Amino acid sequence: QVQLVESGGGLVQAGGSLRLSCSASGNIFSIKTMGWYRQAPGKQRELVASITSSNTTNYADSVKGRFTISRNNAKNTEYLQMNSLKPEDTAVYICKAIINFGPSRYDYQYWGQGTQVTVSA
Repeated sequence: QVQLVESGGGLVQAGGSLRLSCSASGNIFSIKTMGWYRQAPGKQRELVASITSSNTTNYADSVKGRFTISRNNAKNTEYLQMNSLKPEDTAVYICKAIINFGPSRYDYQYWGQGTQVTVSA
């Protein structure tokens, strides 16, 4: 049984910063790509940032230069440092991980439960 648990969300004023964390637990052999998505009310879920096992990163245009994704493989944890936050960043932020359970086994996708980020004007 794998669980992804996010933390670090909250309420912040525009221009402020937050750091999200997502920790994976369970009988994990390795974690491939990890990512952060967000979903605002009435909108589709969108990719915010992703990071591969070799630390190649990808960002949505709307967060480039403001957000930084990173990971600690020893802790099965990824982070999202969010700076210069804007009201339009308000959403539920959800982590995702592609997890492998051993050699010659398939990869599986897991999602966290989400953490609310609210940015006030």
